[in-house]
Amino acid sequence: MSRAAPRSLTAALQELTGALAPASTLARVQEVWEDAVGPAIAASARPTGERDGVLTITCEASVWAYELDLMADALIGRLNAALGRDCVRELRCRTG
Repeated sequence: MSRAAPRSLTAALQELTGALAPASTLARVQEVWEDAVGPAIAASARPTGERDGVLTITCEASVWAYELDLMADALIGRLNAALGRDCVRELRCRTG
């Protein structure tokens, strides 16, 4: 009988992290954030709160907050597509 190859530590930790992560909308948005919005936006803005479908985004500069306000409809569509359902209905962008 042969033994299966050992799993990588990274794969095991990702599985454990996924099992321990809260199932809140904010947590799910944070998981898909960079893939949904792209690396440039993800480097300058992050989701920090969610209540009743209103997602709060904290930006490093007011220029980013303004830009994301202008892109809100597109970003909401991409986020909801990545989440697989319509969880986000509005973005509230602020500087932090």
